[in-house]
Amino acid sequence: QVQLLESGGGLVQAGGSLRLSCASSGTIFSINTMSWYRQSPGKQRELVAVISSGGGTNYADSVKGRFTISRDNAKSTVYLQMNSLKPEDTAVYFCNSHSIQYGAHWGQGTQVTVSS
Repeated sequence: QVQLLESGGGLVQAGGSLRLSCASSGTIFSINTMSWYRQSPGKQRELVAVISSGGGTNYADSVKGRFTISRDNAKSTVYLQMNSLKPEDTAVYFCNSHSIQYGAHWGQGTQVTVSS
């Protein structure tokens, strides 16, 4: 069974930082493309950052220079370091795992709230 569990969300002031973690189980983690998405009420789910099995990364324009995605294959965990947070970053953040072998899977999400 593939499981993804996000943690690290919370309430932070604008300009602050948070680090989200997503622990994966049930796959050979190293082959997965791992992504972070976010969704605010009334808005479509947005791709925030992605890291490939080879370590290549891509980011949404809105978070470039502020967020960093990384992975620790030994811990089967992907991280999202969020710096210089803005109120518009407020959303539920979801972890996603995808590979041909295991398909796509989602975590249940963790709330990030940035106050002004």
